[in-house]
Amino acid sequence: MADNGSCPFCKLDVRVLKENKLAQAFLSNPRKVPGHFLVIPKRHIEKPWELTKDELQDIFELIYFIEKRLVSKLGQGADIRQNYRPFINQGKMKVNHVLFHLYPRYNEDYLYQVSEKFEADLFTELDPSENEEFASLLADDKS
Repeated sequence: MADNGSCPFCKLDVRVLKENKLAQAFLSNPRKVPGHFLVIPKRHIEKPWELTKDELQDIFELIYFIEKRLVSKLGQGADIRQNYRPFINQGKMKVNHVLFHLYPRYNEDYLYQVSEKFEADLFTELDPSENEEFASLLADDKS
């Protein structure tokens, strides 16, 4: 794996529980729940859009493999997240290396009890003008 001197994910070795040619998976520390995995590219990358198609394929191959195992053993479902937050400094809760979180979920689990049951008020109805604005943002650039 390429080493970016200050990146703790570029020096994992013994923590890796599953890997393939271009990606690896290990338990998150700190974690939200038991079975909280991180899946990362082996190459040091900080921006998600810099992943190659092959890296994405290997990452999601591991995600789906682990997700099936988690659902069969630890939960009824799973959450998969990827965050890009360059405005937060690297520290215990954030590493400057592309990663995907994967953790088991079940009805009214710990995450729901401590956080998600309070989130209903955050959601609002989609305004048609917002839909048009984001459709324009995603439109192919012909220039």
